[in-house]
Amino acid sequence: MSANPVTLPALPHWDQTPDDLPGAIRTVKAALRARIAASGRTVEEIFAVVEDHIRAEVEQIAAERRNGEPIWPVVDYADIAAGTVSPEQVAQLRRRGCLVVRGHFEREQALTWDREIVEYVDGNNFFADYRGPGDDFFGSVGSKPEIYPIYWSPAQMQARQSARMARVQSFLNHQWTHTSDGVQWFDPDRDSLYPDRIRRRPPGTDSGGLGAHLDPGTLDLWMTRANQQAFAPLFDGNVEQYDPWQAANRTVGKQYPGSTMCSAFRTFQGWTALSDMEHDQGVLHTVPIAGAMAYLMLRPLLPDVPEDDMCGVTVNQVFPVSEKWHPLLMDALTGIPDVRAGDSVWWHCDMIHSVAPVTDQKGWGNVIYIPAAPWCPRNEEYAVQVREAFLSGSSPSDFPDEHYERTWANRFSPDDLNHTGRRGLGLD
Repeated sequence: MSANPVTLPALPHWDQTPDDLPGAIRTVKAALRARIAASGRTVEEIFAVVEDHIRAEVEQIAAERRNGEPIWPVVDYADIAAGTVSPEQVAQLRRRGCLVVRGHFEREQALTWDREIVEYVDGNNFFADYRGPGDDFFGSVGSKPEIYPIYWSPAQMQARQSARMARVQSFLNHQWTHTSDGVQWFDPDRDSLYPDRIRRRPPGTDSGGLGAHLDPGTLDLWMTRANQQAFAPLFDGNVEQYDPWQAANRTVGKQYPGSTMCSAFRTFQGWTALSDMEHDQGVLHTVPIAGAMAYLMLRPLLPDVPEDDMCGVTVNQVFPVSEKWHPLLMDALTGIPDVRAGDSVWWHCDMIHSVAPVTDQKGWGNVIYIPAAPWCPRNEEYAVQVREAFLSGSSPSDFPDEHYERTWANRFSPDDLNHTGRRGLGLD
């Protein structure tokens, strides 16, 4: 459908969390419905367009799964480095919105980093000082955490600023339309060093996993001006033109402040494996449909959802995806294939993901969380806070105030930053 010439009503917006959340939800839902109606279409009509597309994708995923065919795209790091990833592989990545990079790092390098992280936390008496989970994402095995609130180990920083990481991040960033209407929304060849934690899940673990959710925001996705512009095709009567790979307006708006916010714009979330992991041992699952966000954004506007409810989305919690409101999407949840130490795993920033439960886990499940977060106004602003946290050994501001590393003498030094690391922190 071409752009509609009708003047559409303006949408109310809140740059900060509204004081009256139920009232704001009712107001924005009414305004979104009115805007869709002014385009000459109905909510039910545009949702049906999205639902038909999603259903076709879900049915194909289910059929491929039944036939034992791989769902997750897999690319060799060597092909990324050589520029020989095939057009078919790129098309599959863009369709599925997720990727495993085989041999991203040499296996021995990954295993060495794993050992060095153990030496780093043990040598600084972390477990003696550990005060318990700092947020709801922490799990524990016995008296030790499953996700460590550690950010500045030499191993993590070496991985973040490595040339191999930069090549993969650039490849992933280039899947997005990063320049439009004369605006470069981000630099695909320069990443910010978004610091995140590590996970070490030992053999024998019983874990309840993590329910299906996504992380690009909460109510701000409907209520801030930047997000309303980013998702405009869904509400302007041009739903067929919605493109999950369009970066316009995403790099200037922020999430509402909260305990689960991400101050940076990430094209992909990701982690690098420090151990071998089998596909049935409590691993990451996604709904591998790049455009599923359209379904999630429109679903609360249907008449079966209470007027002050966004299908369970609220502030200070992740965006939930459930059988109650999104059963069609849940049918497509698909786990990663087996991975080996040195492989990396990536998923589109809007992608629904979960972690499967496991009983008596076989082998370790160890990862460093490193996303693709290209240089842009939003990430440049957050880099100021990241630099301050790095220099003082503090926990980054997106995470709980725990600051275990402030007194650790052997954390990564500013003198060890290379050019990529300095650029990622805004120092060059």
